[in-house]
Amino acid sequence: MSQSDLIKLYSQKILALAADIPHAERLTAPDASVMKRSPLCGSTITVDVVTDAAGGLADLGMDVKACALGQASAAIFARNAIGADRAEIEAGRDALWAMLKEGAQAPQGRFAELEYLIPARDYKNRHASIMLVWEAALEALERAGAVAASR
Repeated sequence: MSQSDLIKLYSQKILALAADIPHAERLTAPDASVMKRSPLCGSTITVDVVTDAAGGLADLGMDVKACALGQASAAIFARNAIGADRAEIEAGRDALWAMLKEGAQAPQGRFAELEYLIPARDYKNRHASIMLVWEAALEALERAGAVAASR
């Protein structure tokens, strides 16, 4: 990777997001927790969720040990996901995936800040780290829903 590629990939905005991740502490009483690891790079993210009565995300806690791109993705997620329902988060994940893999537009609406990750399209080895928080959060919401349904 050339110096100019690194500058493009690790923009000031990406680095600023990575340095300021909201909800970067684990919750003491989550409805569910999920840890995901990228085998390619070793990044790990643990997501704790508390859901509201409708199954939406009411509170969030995270432990993020990832590259700057994974951290930036986690920051964008954490800044915007509380109040979202599972369908909105799935749509954000799917739009992010399409943006990275298929050259689609950046997501609109709640997760529009994901546009800052467009330069990562060309770095497939970084995609798994970028997607970790989304996969962990969706699995945690699914587990929380299963627990609530069994009550």
